[in-house]
Amino acid sequence: MTSPIPTLAPALTIDIVSDVMCPWCYIGKRRLEAALADVRKEMDVEVRWRPYQLDPTLPKEGKDRKQYMEEKFGGAEGADKAYEAVRAAGAEEKIPFAFDDIKVSANTLDAHRVIRWAGSEGTAAQDAVVEELFKAYFENGQNLGEDAVLIDAAEKAGLDREIVSRLLSGEADRDTVSAEIDQARQMGVTGVPCFIIDMKYAVVGAQPAEALADAMRKIVAEKEKEGAANGGPESSNDNAV
Repeated sequence: MTSPIPTLAPALTIDIVSDVMCPWCYIGKRRLEAALADVRKEMDVEVRWRPYQLDPTLPKEGKDRKQYMEEKFGGAEGADKAYEAVRAAGAEEKIPFAFDDIKVSANTLDAHRVIRWAGSEGTAAQDAVVEELFKAYFENGQNLGEDAVLIDAAEKAGLDREIVSRLLSGEADRDTVSAEIDQARQMGVTGVPCFIIDMKYAVVGAQPAEALADAMRKIVAEKEKEGAANGGPESSNDNAV
């Protein structure tokens, strides 16, 4: 008696173009996690984090955040108003934003280098580093321009502390990360987060979990339809269960 060939779960890739100093990216991460939990029995999804800098002109040591935000939004009142929606969305996602504790807005290029190195250890390690960096900045008010903060975050996520420290002290992958950021801009990415699904479809902004899950389902359905039309395994009764 022949056993039926098991049905393979449809697979998707999601590349998240993000900056770790962007609160909407942290919110977007939480919403994507909820969406992935919703679709996990329907498909396999590989998530990869891609770099972006909201302000590459910031020095590594950073700039006083209060001054920086007031300059950006035209004064203290403008800055407070701009963050009303962020605070509300963060509360919905149970993110304890501690904006008043953040003293420095720093250049995030080195943070993206660490995220890239974590990716060489696998998607789980990369996601863990991103999580630690978001928490360090938005919940603990730490300076992402300080190597010690980046090294601690990497170590908490399971990376080798000494290796990360040595790499940060040099120029490893600095040009590569910068080039990837430039490539994102050339592709038309002007705001983050931007979820690029299967390198073909873009979902821009921290969309609700339901919208992200719906987008994934629609893309999987389209892929299955294309596979069936091309005589792929989706069209074969041998895979029926």
